[in-house]
Amino acid sequence: MATTIIPLEKIKALVGKLDIISAMEEGFIAYSNGNAVVPPVGELLLDDPKGEVHIKYGYIKNDAYYVIKIASGFYGNSSLGLPTGQGMMLLFSQNTGEPVAILLDEGHLTDIRTAAAGALVAKYFAPKQLKAIGIIGTGIQARLQLLHFQEHNPCKEVYVWGRNRSHAEKLTEELKDSFSIHVVDSPAEVAANCNLIVTTTPSKEALLQASDIQKGTHITAVGADTEYKQELASKLLAKADIVVSDSISQSKNRGEIYQAVKDGSITHEKVIELGAAIQNPKTCRTHEDQITIADLTGVAVQDMKIAEAVYKSYTNTLKTINNES
Repeated sequence: MATTIIPLEKIKALVGKLDIISAMEEGFIAYSNGNAVVPPVGELLLDDPKGEVHIKYGYIKNDAYYVIKIASGFYGNSSLGLPTGQGMMLLFSQNTGEPVAILLDEGHLTDIRTAAAGALVAKYFAPKQLKAIGIIGTGIQARLQLLHFQEHNPCKEVYVWGRNRSHAEKLTEELKDSFSIHVVDSPAEVAANCNLIVTTTPSKEALLQASDIQKGTHITAVGADTEYKQELASKLLAKADIVVSDSISQSKNRGEIYQAVKDGSITHEKVIELGAAIQNPKTCRTHEDQITIADLTGVAVQDMKIAEAVYKSYTNTLKTINNES
């Protein structure tokens, strides 16, 4: 079997035509129903220069493939004129172990599947009446989360905070034709104006406090994907009516839930897993005053679903071209 190599430009052309939010929903349901095998995350933390590498892998039972994803974040890259994220996804046959495809996505598919997961969470947990969307952070994930929210939770009023105001203003300039964006001076100011918030930073200390959050707010936290990161104060999770994790097993060693449990602010009994929650309307938002929080640390089923979707789309496109010629 010849291994298919799919370059970044092809991946970008294909992924925008796919329903990635639905693919994420299928993956999370399979995961929470016990139909996916996902070993613990492999991780490399580098000191000089500062960088982190995440290795996620696994398979969905009775599927055709298993997937290994390597994704890195080197936050000093921006000073070198390089993207902070890099990576690739490797697709193998579940039946023979043969390498089926190498997706040279340079971290793009990780960005897309993370944003799609955020949009999926908002679909089920965000309030129906949105005042404004709040974005904590100014990187690629901040932009993608905002854009993906528009499918199920459209809202053009946006408040943005970032540690570097010039980065926030650059994001505003990029999106000003589609959104009304306000750059503010603190995360608390974001919370004062918004009832749908996403946090997208690599912070190691809480940016949002329990006292900052209004009734009826939904928060999706995607930045804290290691044991050292934290964007939400532990008391904020204690204050929430609903706390959702994309992976309860992963939340025992990384992310916002890990920090809150370690601090004694909550126990794991308060947490419901995303794939289980979206199958039961009673465990999603049931009234507008609830405070809901989703802690997304990233699960390999997301990589499985998006890699498979891109590969199938790529091969179908090639078949169509060959048939037409």
